[in-house]
Amino acid sequence: MGPVAQLIPKAAAANVVLMTINAKYHHASLGLRYLRANMGDLRGQTHIKEFVLDSHPMDIVEQLLAAKPSIVGMGVYIWNTDHTLAVLSLLKTIAPEIVVVLGGPEVSYEVEGQALTALADYVITGWGDVSFAALVRDLLQGQPPTDKIIKGQQPPLDSIVMPYSEFNANDIAQRTIYVEASRGCPFKCEFCLSALDATAWPFALDAFLAQMEQLYNKGLRQFKFVDRTFNLKPETGVSILQFFWQKLEANPDDLVFVHFEVIPDHLPDSLKEMIAKFPPLTLQFELGLQTLNPVVQKNISRRTNLEKAKNNIRWLVEHSAAHLHVDLIAGLPGEDMLSFAAGFNELWSWQPHEIQLGILKRLKGTPIIARSAAFDIRYQAQAPYQVVSTNTWTFSEMQWFRRFARFWDVIANSGRFKRSLPFIMAVRATPFASFAALVDYLYGQLNSTYKIAFDKLIVHISQWLAAEGKLAEQAMLALEADYQASGQKGELQHKLQASQLKTSRPAATKSSNAGLERQHRHLAAD
Repeated sequence: MGPVAQLIPKAAAANVVLMTINAKYHHASLGLRYLRANMGDLRGQTHIKEFVLDSHPMDIVEQLLAAKPSIVGMGVYIWNTDHTLAVLSLLKTIAPEIVVVLGGPEVSYEVEGQALTALADYVITGWGDVSFAALVRDLLQGQPPTDKIIKGQQPPLDSIVMPYSEFNANDIAQRTIYVEASRGCPFKCEFCLSALDATAWPFALDAFLAQMEQLYNKGLRQFKFVDRTFNLKPETGVSILQFFWQKLEANPDDLVFVHFEVIPDHLPDSLKEMIAKFPPLTLQFELGLQTLNPVVQKNISRRTNLEKAKNNIRWLVEHSAAHLHVDLIAGLPGEDMLSFAAGFNELWSWQPHEIQLGILKRLKGTPIIARSAAFDIRYQAQAPYQVVSTNTWTFSEMQWFRRFARFWDVIANSGRFKRSLPFIMAVRATPFASFAALVDYLYGQLNSTYKIAFDKLIVHISQWLAAEGKLAEQAMLALEADYQASGQKGELQHKLQASQLKTSRPAATKSSNAGLERQHRHLAAD
């Protein structure tokens, strides 16, 4: 390492910039705010700069230099790896004297050989809450570490300053605010970085809820929990739900929306009792099933009681107003297309509002990497490192599945085809086969899965149903109702040509809770 201490000005004059590149503007980085909150007496000279993937690297570097930093900390994630590399390379070309510190999951494992880490001055792996501040102090005191790679210290959670005061009024008004009542995960699912955790660590509940109270008083009404296992300890989950229920009970017209990641086979009566109280558009649960094949579950060290998961999801559908978002992953070791389709068909029968279809990614450091050879799992070399083939999925099948997943998101998960989707899914012998036939038809007609106008899409779907002999009166009425609910302009009969659908329609219904359009479509009464 070079004599970086000579490049750092005195602490009183030093500026520290924390930056990351978010996927979209409405995302607000929780990690950067943890770092700034824990800078102690250096917090005042530490500044947060957030960018988006649409930002040009030269524009990002210009804004970084305008802050006159001596030290820049960069948060690196799977979605911004390439963009961050371009920014770092340009920054080091223009201002090599600025000390750059990297952190985040993308640089916490397999550090050697990464172009990013080669350009950086320091890399903090793992937890950075207190380790970044310690490194900055060492640099400002002229005592630079001799090692470039610094293993992050994992302090007791009660010694970490919570970051929620770092969210400003603009964040609260316009952006997604992420919160966490705990860190880590006790489960060992091999595709997930949380498999490396020893356990889950809860923050002190009273202190955490006090922070949520402050956010609520500042006007925040959408809380997205990033906890891997929200319902791991039912008593904690009940207390958190009780906190938000009290807000709704006191102000029933002022809706609060809360998102949790939930263990699907662990829903005791105490949690059900609280969940059942919440009205529509206030709760969203993400349930990570990933696979319904017990053999594949074993291959990835996942423990889910599928019978309990099914009963819990059905209970949530029938007895709660929660919006359900259930995950399946393609490309897991030992699963082929037929097995995946069987799991999809079973999950469809449970009637969750959304089935999120993903493709396995090679996250650096995850245990599943060790299984790559045995199952011939091949990944993209560049982010997002998705599987391109396995010994049970050919490249062509995986490409086809990408189209399936994209059209599923546009048609089914969007909620825009809520009334006509049951007719679509009943065209062939199984739901998966039915939607697969639609995918082949749409891609054959459009040769694309992106930027397809709704009115154009509904025309093609109606033509496909007609070609399949399934555009009977009830299906036509369902398409008409979906068209009317979308608020499209123009004559529907001109759009659908051969149909005799009515053309009058009311104005589009909008959610009273901004940004929750999909949830509203799924949950709104017909």
